[in-house]
Amino acid sequence: MSLSASAIAQTIQLSVTPVFLLVATGSLLNVLMGRLSRVVDRSRTLMDLWPKTEGIDHKKVVDELGLADRRMQVINNSIGAAVGCGIVVCVCVALLFTQTFTGMNLAVATSCAFAVAMLLLLISLLLFLYEVRLAIRAIQVPMELLETEELGWLRRQKRG
Repeated sequence: MSLSASAIAQTIQLSVTPVFLLVATGSLLNVLMGRLSRVVDRSRTLMDLWPKTEGIDHKKVVDELGLADRRMQVINNSIGAAVGCGIVVCVCVALLFTQTFTGMNLAVATSCAFAVAMLLLLISLLLFLYEVRLAIRAIQVPMELLETEELGWLRRQKRG
């Protein structure tokens, strides 16, 4: 089968959308790796504090370590889904070129691959959202540190 330059150019044009998805997935992986590094660093700090604490402070360290462990698991699963998405996008592009070079009709396989890639990206993003929620739960500012109107009023009453 003789391939024209226009057929190859058309295939390259068709592969642009999946490649944009691949770029977005790479960016997501970069963010996830940054978050994972931060959680690992925090976990190491907490592990150093663990033998040095007692009572309520020890319980806080243990609780935060448990939450950090959960966050690492969720981030790891999100990374796995994003990497899976990237792999399937590459398969999708390979199917497009295989169809062009062989003349086989791979439209259904290509469409399925793209749909699977989108599903994996969706799973990765949902896990990312869940991990962000876990991170917010780990950082609960004690009410006594918040200078609300009521606390300010109480302090002024005690002083005056």
